[in-house]
Amino acid sequence: MNIKYIIGSIVEMVIKIVVFIFIAMFVIRTATAAYDYGFRVFAEKPMDVGEGRTISVSIGNADSAKEVGEMLQERGLIRDATLFRIQELLSENHGKIRPGIYDLTTAMTAQEMLEVIAAKPDEEEENKE
Repeated sequence: MNIKYIIGSIVEMVIKIVVFIFIAMFVIRTATAAYDYGFRVFAEKPMDVGEGRTISVSIGNADSAKEVGEMLQERGLIRDATLFRIQELLSENHGKIRPGIYDLTTAMTAQEMLEVIAAKPDEEEENKE
């Protein structure tokens, strides 16, 4: 009877330790992934360094930030459409995406792209001069 109790206690202890290790690993991995993603919201690097490739994109009247992000990701201008949507939500250009045809480069950050596609026509002409 004593041996059964000792073996049962040892098994119970081992199970608790294994569960604790799995929970700790899950929390550490989740926290690391969340931090990395949060860091990328504010410090995402451009796809290319230097000149990059210039790609023309067309944005329609009904295109949402989600649709624009998906299009930019398909064209190779950004890495993550969901991240772009969060960046747009947190930027000063939130809700200001304008329809039109824009020349964007892979050397631009998502924030720079947002500034270009949210610029008023008057600002675009001033920036070109």
